[in-house]
Amino acid sequence: MRVTKFLQIGIPPTPNGQIPLYLQNLSSVNGVDCRAFGRLIQYCSDHRLLRQANQLHARIVQSPLTPDNFLASKLINFYSKSNHLYEAHKVFDEILERNIFSWNAMLIGYSIHDMHGHTLNLFSSLVSSYSVTLKPDNFTITCVLKALSVLFPDSILAKEVHCFVLRHGFDSDIFVVNALITYYSRCDDLGLARILFDRMHDRDIVSWNSMIAGYSQSGFYEDCKSLYRNMLDSTRLRPNGATLVSVLQACAQSNDLAFGKEIHQFIIERKIEMDVSAHNSLIGLYAKCGSLDHAQELFNVMSNKDEITYGSIISGYMAHGFVDKAMDLFREMKDPRLISTWNAVISGLVQNNRNEGVLELVQEMQEFRFRPNAVTISSILPAFSCLSSLKGGKAIHAYAIRNGYAHNSYVATSIIDTYAKAGFLRGAQRVFDRSKNRSLIVWTAIISAYSAQGDANAALRLFGDMLNNGTRPDHVTFTAVLAACAHSGMVDEAWTIFNEMFLKHGIQPSVEHYACMVGVLSRAGMLSEAAEFILKMPIEPNAKVWGALLHGVSVSGDVELGEFVCDHLFEMEPENTGNYVVMANLYSQAGKWEEAENVREKMNKIGLKKIPGTSWIETSGGLRSFIAMDVSSERSEEMCGMLEGLLGLMKEEGYTLWDELDEECVHP
Repeated sequence: MRVTKFLQIGIPPTPNGQIPLYLQNLSSVNGVDCRAFGRLIQYCSDHRLLRQANQLHARIVQSPLTPDNFLASKLINFYSKSNHLYEAHKVFDEILERNIFSWNAMLIGYSIHDMHGHTLNLFSSLVSSYSVTLKPDNFTITCVLKALSVLFPDSILAKEVHCFVLRHGFDSDIFVVNALITYYSRCDDLGLARILFDRMHDRDIVSWNSMIAGYSQSGFYEDCKSLYRNMLDSTRLRPNGATLVSVLQACAQSNDLAFGKEIHQFIIERKIEMDVSAHNSLIGLYAKCGSLDHAQELFNVMSNKDEITYGSIISGYMAHGFVDKAMDLFREMKDPRLISTWNAVISGLVQNNRNEGVLELVQEMQEFRFRPNAVTISSILPAFSCLSSLKGGKAIHAYAIRNGYAHNSYVATSIIDTYAKAGFLRGAQRVFDRSKNRSLIVWTAIISAYSAQGDANAALRLFGDMLNNGTRPDHVTFTAVLAACAHSGMVDEAWTIFNEMFLKHGIQPSVEHYACMVGVLSRAGMLSEAAEFILKMPIEPNAKVWGALLHGVSVSGDVELGEFVCDHLFEMEPENTGNYVVMANLYSQAGKWEEAENVREKMNKIGLKKIPGTSWIETSGGLRSFIAMDVSSERSEEMCGMLEGLLGLMKEEGYTLWDELDEECVHP
């Protein structure tokens, strides 16, 4: 009779006829057969037969049977896969004498749901129950390593865990080594991760994917692509979706569209199954590299779009200036449920100088019950910098403090930058002083703040403090320091820093750094040395380099050198009105009125017009915008008088003023 009841559970038969056999064995001569139950539970779990598995468990509960470790492990596995962790832990708690298999079943359940805190707490309980018959095995260590790599990405701790692995003989287990590679990668210790990878006798697809993903996520994009090529050339393993996602992301971040297209072709030719993540990575590649037609085509044919899909193509359109198209796609979503999507749109608006729409979007985001996070804050602060709104910057800073984001490196950097651009250098310094974890970007932000304000001594002092602190500078840091030297005429200091870039810090100077050095020499009046420096550059000088020299020429009035420089600039950026204005002014200052008029006529033929200067000031009545030659304000005469007075004081102090002689005078 009992067997008949079990047959009514309704489990579909399998081709090999095993299910009827398991059903017949549910009741043995000695009582209930735990192994038959366990195999049926496993079958239901594998085939997502939730109702049938629940019925089987109900039969077990009704019987006098207490599940042994084998059956309990199968039940825990079933409930974990069906996202019922409470029931899984209840089964675990009812096991009388747990062995390592039941402990691992519960650990794996927490691990697959990324409940890493629960994983470590359970492992702690396991360690306290340690005995001769109950010892952690390779599956235990793999779960623990995954949890530690997420919660505590610390290289020292990783090495301690590695020592534990070596002492207990788990270093030959492929699953443990794969987890260690991932752990070291997340600790940014790619060197040790690669040593482990290279020493492996046998590698599976997870081994390759762990190392490739480590390179991709840590910004070592060329190493990522190189290892992928090695995988294709040296193994018979076939890349899967996870492999391709990592490599495609590396291609996108390094703007390597050609290699990305090769991977896309490989996917098509090998008929590799593409999940949503792989599709999103392809769209992200084409969008970021500017191939928006291909990105849109892939987007259109994709049936199961998620928010990452929308976010990828929206970011692409924003990055290349197609703001309206990006906003149309965003509005098409109707109900964005990921804050990352909102952040992508907010960041895009700021990048495209649509600052007025940023605050409205943040308010709309909050109406959808999304609270701005660290990414949102660091994205919207540049909008206040552009609008010179110190009051708005302070309000966002206060929000960051109240919500625990003030010590985030990116938030602190944005606040420092906002305060510096608003002239509130004291506030910027205070934020820096209170930063607990001074990362490179925080150091660079405060150095840039003093550099922009012309305080080279403070910038150089902070640069020295950063080096003494053990923080390695990058190319952005050197740009800020060299710019500070340029503002203050510190030629010798600039030469020392420039020469030490490669010799001492291993950073090859880029065209930005060469432009800074030209600025240093030009501002110091060393125009011939600056011109000679440009001609000896090992890389092709761009418009920034020639522009730095033109600035020095405009102050000195050297017409001949100005002609030489502008010949290059007119060819490089024919639509930059500033270059024409400077050359016309140089001719006017030298009394060459005909040549000056020829330059203006050339501007008119091309259709160029001098863009009037604009500025903002924050008053008690809000932000006020001013445009050159604009006399619409009722207090224009009063403001002009004040400016002329300030200019007079500057002349008395010995400052050289660059008067534009194209009939434009100082107006608000």
